[in-house]
Amino acid sequence: MSETPLIRIVDDDPELLASQKMLLETLGWEVITYASGVEFLKHDELKRPGCVVLDMRMPGMTELEVQEELENRGVTHLSIIFLTAHGEVDAAVHAMRHGAADFIQKPAEPHKMLERVAAAVTASVELDVREHEVNRLKSLVGKLSPRENDVARCIARGLRNKEIARELGIEETTVKMHRQNALIKLDARSSAELVRIFTILDYETGDDPGSEAAL
Repeated sequence: MSETPLIRIVDDDPELLASQKMLLETLGWEVITYASGVEFLKHDELKRPGCVVLDMRMPGMTELEVQEELENRGVTHLSIIFLTAHGEVDAAVHAMRHGAADFIQKPAEPHKMLERVAAAVTASVELDVREHEVNRLKSLVGKLSPRENDVARCIARGLRNKEIARELGIEETTVKMHRQNALIKLDARSSAELVRIFTILDYETGDDPGSEAAL
């Protein structure tokens, strides 16, 4: 299950931090503030889903450097919303092309801030749930023996028992045994569920269903 979302606000303006924090907390969001990108990256609990409301003009580490550092750390589930001043729209568009979720021009109207944050948090939680599910499935697949792995991949490709036996050079009864063992280890009640597992892994890795790389 996904953790409770956390909203991070990163800005060097203490008054803005306080007002935005109060606004978001009135709707029940858990909010934490940071005065710089360096402070955010050093102290934040990055594993929690949610969003980062990031000012585009701060001393020290730039907003794009913060975004790049999150990518380098493999933090893909956090949605980033940039706060931009007049004339910074081009930079915000550039940031969105590199994965930012949205941008809001200052001064941010309360209803727009709440709408954008809610959308960003929803997207982050959905991605976090998907990542947890993919990791769970990878862990289950990792329990398969090499031969169970072979049979499972063949099933994911839609092969029948006889076809699997012929391709792997084993008896059909052996295929059935490995199929049953694979279903048990994958916590799958049917071959259709097994196919679903490898389809999900294929979607995440970009590999063919049941291929070695997908496992």
